[in-house]
Amino acid sequence: MNFKKEILFFVTLLMVTNFYGQKAWTLDACVSHAIANNLSLKDVALTANSGKETYNQSKRNLLPSISGYSDYNLRFGRSEDPNSGAYVNTDFFSNNYSINASLDVFQGFQKINAIKASKYLHKANMEDVEKQKFTLAFSVMSAFYDIQYYQGLLAISKSKRIVSKTNLKLVKKQIELGLKAGADIYEAESTLLADDLEVTQNLNLVQGAKLRLIQAINLEGENTIEIQTNPLEVYNDQNKLKIETDSIYTEALGFLPTIKAQKFRMKAAKKQVAIARGALYPSLSIFAGYGTGYFETNIDVNTNDIIPFRTQIEDNTSKQIGVSLSIPISDKWSKRSRVKQQKIELERASNGLKIQQQLVYQTIQQLVQEKNALSVEYEQTIKQMNAEEQAFKIAQKKYEKGLLSAVDLNQAKNLFATAQSRRLQAGLLLKMNSSTLDFYRGLPVFNINTNF
Repeated sequence: MNFKKEILFFVTLLMVTNFYGQKAWTLDACVSHAIANNLSLKDVALTANSGKETYNQSKRNLLPSISGYSDYNLRFGRSEDPNSGAYVNTDFFSNNYSINASLDVFQGFQKINAIKASKYLHKANMEDVEKQKFTLAFSVMSAFYDIQYYQGLLAISKSKRIVSKTNLKLVKKQIELGLKAGADIYEAESTLLADDLEVTQNLNLVQGAKLRLIQAINLEGENTIEIQTNPLEVYNDQNKLKIETDSIYTEALGFLPTIKAQKFRMKAAKKQVAIARGALYPSLSIFAGYGTGYFETNIDVNTNDIIPFRTQIEDNTSKQIGVSLSIPISDKWSKRSRVKQQKIELERASNGLKIQQQLVYQTIQQLVQEKNALSVEYEQTIKQMNAEEQAFKIAQKKYEKGLLSAVDLNQAKNLFATAQSRRLQAGLLLKMNSSTLDFYRGLPVFNINTNF
């Protein structure tokens, strides 16, 4: 019997069960659900929204400042008459009204540079959101492929159990015919029990992997999940496409969110230096004001009556307009110290960009090395699996004819199963490696919505 077909049968059976049972999740569906429900990503997005409001407010800071004022005062006993300035011993009330406005004309371009700095920081925050999305997507992909790996191991162990059940029936029949001793049945039963245990262990591994995926995508109210599984298909292009670290690195620098975010932060740091320098220049502003008031002590000298409210408001009007010039002379060197501190922050931002670029290059370098190694390993595991399959088939036929012991048959079966699991592991690792390299090459790996 072709054991590759047996494994394919179990995988197909699993897919059919999923189709008629609960929803079978694709990798893209898992990633989309994770992005829509991940709380850490939401926190990063809220930080980006806060940065956007900071940017908007920096633009509003160019507008004039306008304030209004009004008061109502009751005075008792001896107090100063706000109208005449003389001290009186009379209870009276007064109220004042004023409106003032000011506009900064020149502040060393600090506000303009603040707008640009906050804009770059907002863009950096948006790139942080994209970075978090891709980080989450790769985490989900790892959990998704873990399920596929353990499901493959489960299918292999079930295939081994079928062989052990078939051999147990064969031993029982041979004992009935007197071709084997009665004690041989215990060895066959022991092998079957060992395979049963392996199936149970692999089933537990599958359930554990499913739980990790459920947690990764934040799927609430579910204890298990079914994923779409297909026969392992790996496109091994080691002889068709030579992967160069430098070329992938050059492509990655143009779109990676981590690099773009750090570049924006470096630009913002440059503007922060300009803001600090702007504080060294004189500042010029214009201002204007309007004020009036009503006083109960305002008496008409002819009628000895309190002057009406409207008349007082008109008569007590005061207006002002002016220009203010502020020249920094000495502030204990604090403003120049601020410039130096911002220059250090700029150097840190520049160094941070170099660190990120170095990490990206090293990551790609490692992925390319792993790609080459896994490609060779995958081809070798296929050859080994095919050889172990043939060896097991020959051992099975010898066992059926009584030419091979149960121990030797079990060893051949286990070697074949080990070769299958190695091929499965190498194939999935190569598949994940290829997807990761495709990401760094700018190819669409995940169906990720860029709007959050």
